[in-house]
Amino acid sequence: MADGSSWIEIVLLAMLAAFIGLRLVSVLGKRTGHERPVGDSFRPGAPEVTAPASRGIDLPSRGLVAVPAGTDTGLAPALQAVADADSGFDPERFVAGAKAAYGMILESFWSGDTRTMNGLVSDEIQENFATAIEDREGAALPNRVVSIESAAITQAEMIGQMAEVTVRFDARVAIAGGDPISSNDVWTFSRHVGSRDPQWLLIATDDDTPGDGDKTR
Repeated sequence: MADGSSWIEIVLLAMLAAFIGLRLVSVLGKRTGHERPVGDSFRPGAPEVTAPASRGIDLPSRGLVAVPAGTDTGLAPALQAVADADSGFDPERFVAGAKAAYGMILESFWSGDTRTMNGLVSDEIQENFATAIEDREGAALPNRVVSIESAAITQAEMIGQMAEVTVRFDARVAIAGGDPISSNDVWTFSRHVGSRDPQWLLIATDDDTPGDGDKTR
């Protein structure tokens, strides 16, 4: 009788194990060989990953950006940081746009028309230019940019959501109709990377020409 009872217990346990196994399959499903390993959703770039609302969504790097000719290659990490934050930032195109803005802003200042600076400079810079124009009683200056010999990024950084990029311009400028002279300016441009407006604004100017202390000329 004892042996019979043992066999009955074994059969019942086997049936119970089979039942539990079937229930697990019905609840968890079968493995197909395409499952992602445990922890996969925590890898960068996984579509299920969402960052805390206060930080926004972490976007993957778009790939390495090229350092423009004339710019120190040591700035590559800083330029990459700006490019990762601002998908529209391309260092080479930025330098080309900065050169165009350099000529337009100076010509506007020399002509005494600050309205043409709208959308190119910050409010503070525009006020500074306006004050300088008032100091000369609104007179137009017969100056012109003859050529921009070089333009190179000297600094780039992210300050919160603000990208700031500094460019050094080495130019030849004709002052009051005279012969061209060398002019060296260091200008800083900025934009909010979360803004739909792609425009960069001039936020700081400095004159790096030896012996010339007049920053606005």
